[in-house]
Amino acid sequence: MLGHKVGDNGQILALAEGLGWPYEVKHLVYKKTELLTNLLAGPTLMGLVRERSSPLEPPWPELVISAGRRNEPLVRWIQREAGGPGKVRLVHVGRPWARHECFDLIVTTPQYRLPEKPNILHNEAPLHRVTAARLAEAKARFASRFGHLPRPRIAVILGGHAGPYSMDRENGAVLGWHAARRAREAGGSLLVTSSARTPNKAVDALEGEIDVPAFLYRFRRDDPDNPYLGILAWADELIVTCDSMSMLAEAIATGKPVFIFDLARGRGSRRPPVPPSVRRRTLLERLADIRLQPIAYRLGMLVGPKRLTRDVGIIHRRQVAAGRAVWLGDPWPPPVPPPGPLLDLERAVAAVKRLFDPDRVPRASVPQAGSLGSELLARLFQ
Repeated sequence: MLGHKVGDNGQILALAEGLGWPYEVKHLVYKKTELLTNLLAGPTLMGLVRERSSPLEPPWPELVISAGRRNEPLVRWIQREAGGPGKVRLVHVGRPWARHECFDLIVTTPQYRLPEKPNILHNEAPLHRVTAARLAEAKARFASRFGHLPRPRIAVILGGHAGPYSMDRENGAVLGWHAARRAREAGGSLLVTSSARTPNKAVDALEGEIDVPAFLYRFRRDDPDNPYLGILAWADELIVTCDSMSMLAEAIATGKPVFIFDLARGRGSRRPPVPPSVRRRTLLERLADIRLQPIAYRLGMLVGPKRLTRDVGIIHRRQVAAGRAVWLGDPWPPPVPPPGPLLDLERAVAAVKRLFDPDRVPRASVPQAGSLGSELLARLFQ
């Protein structure tokens, strides 16, 4: 069940491919009013733009894999139409808004801080599709583009605004300066790629600081020649902005040194120093950069229910502690012993396959949607 978020879709496809079973992809488009129906209704298609979405009709599948709030009413509707729990198994990736018992399996990650329950699998990082085979294929495909660049080749992978983080001009320039210095001192080069969320002004600022051999790709949606996998394959080490857990997991999957660039400022920030040559934000830029999302995030972390917040710092700290990544500016330590690879996909595949074991313990009956008030309260404070 694919929606509008690239990260969610990648996790869904990674799990579907990992299972090795025949599957069908459904592309979904949602109404602007879907938040209201998602919060207040139970299983429903009221939030779906049917004429622009894949048809949802029999024959019903045995398994539905979804992610994201918008898909939850749809998959619960499919299960109800197919005859209820046991007829169609529901697997949700990430954090659901509906009651946890509405799903046969929830594959989650630490930032959501979900409770320990029999139907919740706690993984270390998001699922992804970066495999040794895909990296080998990408390395061969992009050999003519990257092979001539001097080593070490340092990948710089840019995210964007997310939660408390702002990918603004100053952060782009600071990252560009430190990445270029790292490549220059080692006699190497940079392989830079932006993403769908990266503001142009941040890319421009980063590009203005590069004074070493480099390749820079500006993200284009649905570009068949997107070099992202090639950059992962050809890089000797990688720098990833801290906002995206999916990009961090994909970088770690290469088995190469990974450096996290902290976009946060002020107390507790691990961002490397702002060099004298980088122009700091002016007052007008500060005002222009004000966004409601970081304010709402910090307020939610202070007073909001844990059900509605996420703390990606948990993943940062765990991966640094495990020796799979360090903050940009810190030295790369030789791990003793070397950290093992993340096995999140293997664990998720095994958990899904256990759902179809005839000897498994039956899941408790799914509570039906109650009154609007009780359904909403359950979603907020579960």
